[in-house]
Amino acid sequence: MPKILVRPHPDYVPNGAELNVASGTSICDALLDNHIDIEHACGKVGACTTCHVIVREGGQSMRPPSESEDDMLDRAWGVEQQSRLSCRAVVAGADLVVEIPRYSLNHAKEAT
Repeated sequence: MPKILVRPHPDYVPNGAELNVASGTSICDALLDNHIDIEHACGKVGACTTCHVIVREGGQSMRPPSESEDDMLDRAWGVEQQSRLSCRAVVAGADLVVEIPRYSLNHAKEAT
């Protein structure tokens, strides 16, 4: 079973955490299931950037971000090459090291 090592974040997980996660689980669901209450303003549908994380290690094991995820990440605060929307990033077989950025921006799209 893969593990996610979550780096410390002053608001969400001050001491960091190590999570055992089933393959096929989104990073967002893994965090929420382990009482790490990352924001997800759009309801985990990839329409905002509040669940933005940076996958510091192991990201190559996951499917690459879709074009729509990349487009949304362009709006995220502090985006890096390893940035992902945690609601769209699905754990494969490898362990991950994940960092939750210090800040997030709520760019939720309204349905039309």
